[in-house]
Amino acid sequence: MKPTLFVLAAGMGSRYGGLKQLDSIGPSGETIMDYSIFDAIRSGFGKVVFVIRHDFEKEFSDKILSKYKNHIPVEVVFQDINNLPKGIMPNPERVKPWGTNHAVLMGKDVINEPFAVINADDFYGSDSFKTLADALKSMSGKKNEYCMVGFHVGNTLSESGEVSRGVCNTDKEGFLSTVTERHHIMRRDGSVSFIDNEDVVSIEDDTLVSMNMWGFTPDYFEYSEKTFVEFLKKNANELKAEFYIPSMVNELIVNGTSTVKVYDTTSSWFGVTYSEDKPTVVRQIKQLVDKGEYPNKLF
Repeated sequence: MKPTLFVLAAGMGSRYGGLKQLDSIGPSGETIMDYSIFDAIRSGFGKVVFVIRHDFEKEFSDKILSKYKNHIPVEVVFQDINNLPKGIMPNPERVKPWGTNHAVLMGKDVINEPFAVINADDFYGSDSFKTLADALKSMSGKKNEYCMVGFHVGNTLSESGEVSRGVCNTDKEGFLSTVTERHHIMRRDGSVSFIDNEDVVSIEDDTLVSMNMWGFTPDYFEYSEKTFVEFLKKNANELKAEFYIPSMVNELIVNGTSTVKVYDTTSSWFGVTYSEDKPTVVRQIKQLVDKGEYPNKLF
């Protein structure tokens, strides 16, 4: 059974100032997502599922989905802040979605095979998809054995502002031991650091971080549903609290339920967090096309 690619494309795009998932960055108008889909197809993925918001469904369908016809089967699911377990009422003033792991939960009714989770606005590179596809194929029929592709934090920063990353620790066998969502990461006085409460904490450039490139089996949905209920009992009235993938994964690791094998990659990551990042990404994509790693027109 071929694995499924699950693309998180419901983000608000608040820091970027628009729907960056639909922004053209390739020589023939490609989005970053197009490169991910292209890499996924040639790595052996069998289906793509997008999670988006209802408010840009038409634009997404017209601009994105139509181009994949006859290339790979596609499904769309929707993240809505009111899509919550029965009996739980959110703060009526809340407008922010419930985070990346809530978005993942939206795929539980359409995904029944090992699946990868990626961000729509991150470029992961062909080797990353090949590595993840091979790992997912070996996970078919299994439970509680997950994986992720890790990147070095120093290679994932934006020159335009702070970013958030899942900072990882691994054991001697290469399994994830902890992953902690860190915010306000940037280079300060030459060193990479994040802010924890009010403290500035420095980390090495080669510190492994998650860029939300995960590999799961369908049992992950069951754990997420149960944990999301507990999360909401504590946070349903909050305006900004979010249910993150790293938090869910960390819980499963710490309580001994699951293991997560961490894979390194020869691919370089880059992404568009802020609008100022776009010219750099356009240039990097062109360089890869000029080298022959991608065709001038993907689809």
